[in-house]
Amino acid sequence: MDVMEREKQMSKKIIAVNAGPRKGWNTDTLIMEAVRGAESVGAQVEKFDLFRLERYTGCISCFGCKKEKFKGRCICRDGLTPVLDAIREADGLIIGSPNYLGDLTASFRALYERLIFQNLTYAVEKPCCNERLIPAMLIMTSNAPDTMYLDKMKNYQQTMSAFVGPTEILIAGDTLQLKDYSKTDWKWSLFDPEAKQKRHETVFPQECRKAFAMGADLAR
Repeated sequence: MDVMEREKQMSKKIIAVNAGPRKGWNTDTLIMEAVRGAESVGAQVEKFDLFRLERYTGCISCFGCKKEKFKGRCICRDGLTPVLDAIREADGLIIGSPNYLGDLTASFRALYERLIFQNLTYAVEKPCCNERLIPAMLIMTSNAPDTMYLDKMKNYQQTMSAFVGPTEILIAGDTLQLKDYSKTDWKWSLFDPEAKQKRHETVFPQECRKAFAMGADLAR
């Protein structure tokens, strides 16, 4: 890599967003691997944890972003405003969320609604007003099999690709939820703790390496 190319990559700003509540666990770990991948090629990364922000909501349907002077900008001011502002100026986006009851978290949905709707024009000729599409990476972790929610993730991928920028997805299924399943008050007979642990020790590291590589590719 020549000096000019290196300097170009070092000037890139990547935003990483954790839409899960558990720091250091599956979702956060994969996000941080993607972050390290981006940093390995010289990008600067700013990370937000949605569960640690000030109070915020999803889209409130005020239609302020449909006014010409606010074009492509959510005018609702709350805890998500710094995140949306940072994404708007970024060169790439990494978002991760666990699966809750068959979908991504409510925190993810709140950001997703406002991220997408601010760029939706309702015009057939030009559905999206975002003139600065950026590469994105969407991570989902789940205790279900990897393929169970593939169609749902592809739907998110399609929408984000149209309104945010070309999006790649990473799904990590059958994840380890607890360090010790025997300490739960109820017997979680749906899961095999030994199989969960074995997968966490053998497959999850491969998913971490994939997240690292995808983060590096996103930042190049």
